[in-house]
Amino acid sequence: MEQTKFLLDERELPESWYNLVADLPFALDPPLDPATRKPVGPEALAAIFPEEIIRQEVSTERYIPIPEEVREIYSLWRPTPMFRARRLERYLDTPAHIYYKYEGVSAPGSHKPNTAVPQAYYNREAGVKRLTTETGAGQWGSSLAFACRLMGMECTVYMVRVSYEQKPYRRVMMQTYGAEVYPSPSEKTGAGRRVLQEDPQTTGSLGIAISEAVEDAASSEDANYSLGSVLNHVLLHQTVNGQEAMKQMEMAGEWPDVVIGCAGGGSNFGGFAFPFLRENLVNGKKTRFIAVEPSSCPTLTKGRFTYDFGDEAGMTPMLKMYTLGHDFVPAGIHAGGLRYHGDSPILSALVHEGLVEARAYPQNPTFEAGVTFARVEGILPAPEVNHAIKAAIDEALAAKEAGEERVIAFNLCGHGHFDLGAYERYLAGELVDLEYSEEEIEQAVARIPG
Repeated sequence: MEQTKFLLDERELPESWYNLVADLPFALDPPLDPATRKPVGPEALAAIFPEEIIRQEVSTERYIPIPEEVREIYSLWRPTPMFRARRLERYLDTPAHIYYKYEGVSAPGSHKPNTAVPQAYYNREAGVKRLTTETGAGQWGSSLAFACRLMGMECTVYMVRVSYEQKPYRRVMMQTYGAEVYPSPSEKTGAGRRVLQEDPQTTGSLGIAISEAVEDAASSEDANYSLGSVLNHVLLHQTVNGQEAMKQMEMAGEWPDVVIGCAGGGSNFGGFAFPFLRENLVNGKKTRFIAVEPSSCPTLTKGRFTYDFGDEAGMTPMLKMYTLGHDFVPAGIHAGGLRYHGDSPILSALVHEGLVEARAYPQNPTFEAGVTFARVEGILPAPEVNHAIKAAIDEALAAKEAGEERVIAFNLCGHGHFDLGAYERYLAGELVDLEYSEEEIEQAVARIPG
C-alpha cells in the first residue's frame, strides 16, 4: 500500500519558533508614529501587549524557545498530519505530487491556536486578566477563546458583522469556551458607534473590529489586546507548522517545487511557508511560493505598498505593507478570514522583493475547487483555504499540460464544518462573485494617507 499519511511523534514537536527576520536579505521598514511619521520603538506597543510579546515582535534572533507549558498544550493536536493527495492527483490525471498539511485537527479547527496559546500564556504570566480581539470568520476568535479558557482568563471578541450573521455556530463555539462576542461595529465602543452612525447597514470589516478591540483594551486597566495575524510575533508562532512540514516532506523523500497558502493577514501563509523559504535564502533551494487572496479584497495583487494604519480608526502605528486603505470595507464574501485591507509587513516585503508570488481568485472558482477536494479527498475545507486549493489544482494542471513532474505543498489551514451555509448557497447556484471594479479599487487606494 502506498503511504498517504506522514505522521510525526509528539517528541518531534518543535522546541523553538523560527524567525525569518534573521535571514531576510533586506531590512524591514519600521512602524511609524501617525502624528510625527517618525519611527516608533517598542514602547508604543506597551499599552496593549505584554513585554515578552513586544520583545518577540522586534526580535532578530533566528530561533526563540517555546515555553514548555505551551508545548504541552500544543501536544493536544500537534504535530499535525501531512497527507499525499493521491486521489486528487488521480482525479486531475496529473504527474504532479500534491501534499497538504492539515491544521483542522486542533480543537477550534484551524491553525490559529498556534499563536493564540502563547499569546494567552504570556499575557497571563504578565498578570493580565482579560484579552480583547477581533475576528473575521471566527477561527481566530474561537482559538483565542479556547486559549483564554485554558489559561483561566476572560476573552472579549469583536466579530465582523457579516461573519457574525453568516457563521452563527462559530459565535456559539466562542461562547461555549466562555467568551463575550459582539457583532462589529458595535455600540460598545466609540469607534463602533461612529461607524454605525455613518452607515447603519455596514457589513463591517477586520479594520473596524481591530479598532474596537484596541480601544477596549487600551481603556481597561486589566485587559490587553491580542492579534491573530499580520504582526511579526504572530507569524513567528505559526512556524511550528512549517517546521513540522519540512520533516514530513523529508519522510516522503521529496521537496516542494511550489509552496502555497491563502493570505488574508499573512499568518497562515507565513507559518507554513517561512521555514521552507529559509532554505531558498540560506541553502539555495529553488522553491516557488504563492500567496493566494480573494479578488474581492486584492491587497497583495492590487494594493499599494506604503505606510497605512492597521485599523479603520487610525489608532495603531502605521505599518509598511500592501494595503487597499484602512477605510476599505471588503465585500461580504464567505472567506471572512481573508477580508483584511492590509497584509503582514513581512509578507508584503517578500512580495515586493519578488520572493513570493501573489495570486487572486473570485469566490465561485474557489468553492468549485473546495467541493472537488471534498469529493475526492473527503475533508470539507474552510472557504479561506479553498483559495490555496484552487491554486494547487491550477499548478497540478499546468504540470500536466507541460508533461512534467511537480511537487506541490499547501496548507489546509482549517475545516469548513461551520461553513455549510456557504456551501449550501454554492451548491444551489446562489453564490455570487462579489467584486469591486478597477475604478473602485483605484479610488480606495488613492485615499491611503501614506
